[in-house]
Amino acid sequence: MRSSTPTALTLIVAAGLVLGGCAMPAIPRMDLLGPRGDPVPQGRGFSDIPYADWSDYEPDYRFYPGDEIEISLPSAPELNKTVTVQPDGRIALPLISTVMAADRTIGELQTTLTEAYSGQLLRPQVDVIARAAPLKVFVGGEVGTPGVFDLTGDSDALRAVIQAGDFKTSADRSKVIIIRRGPDGRAMMRRADLLRGLKNGDSDVVPLRRFDIVYVPRSGVAEASLFLQQYFRDLSPVQFGFNYALGDRVIQ
Repeated sequence: MRSSTPTALTLIVAAGLVLGGCAMPAIPRMDLLGPRGDPVPQGRGFSDIPYADWSDYEPDYRFYPGDEIEISLPSAPELNKTVTVQPDGRIALPLISTVMAADRTIGELQTTLTEAYSGQLLRPQVDVIARAAPLKVFVGGEVGTPGVFDLTGDSDALRAVIQAGDFKTSADRSKVIIIRRGPDGRAMMRRADLLRGLKNGDSDVVPLRRFDIVYVPRSGVAEASLFLQQYFRDLSPVQFGFNYALGDRVIQ
């Protein structure tokens, strides 16, 4: 389910906040190669991002606004409650003040709540269970409807692109960029050949995690087409008539 349709600028700003850091993410420009031999996006008008090595490290689940949490107290079951993390990151429970839950793991929240109830109960042990939540991912670039999307079930980059309106004809399906927050909070970047996944059902479709960014770049043909259009039609003081064949497309 699509949650919103932000502008391109809003999408980039939101993605930068999620990846943690004050540095804004760059619009990809393939100038340098990373440790996997993949091009590393460099900032054009943005701060350069030192991308970390890609890893499949699975971090502890952390709560974010909108998550549902089951709270149970074995010694006082009448206080059991299912709560939603509010926009300010807090949850409200009986007998205690509101508690910050956002960006805390299950263990950290259990410890905080147990301490909070220690002044109210003789046996204040609290159990915390995270209810399954949809993956919120950012999809941008050459797709039909860029934006922020909620994905349920097993989700991957190809599914995210399809949910975002599928590839545009100008998209380079073989060089889709995935950006993810790494174990130390730094952004990791890799490329995925989704064209191969479409044709052969191969595994290079990249399972996604919450707050991943999927960026679909323009194809080389599309870039050349855009340049010709901007230069000859929009920038030149004299309007030329021309007919250039670019691959299987003709610009007139």
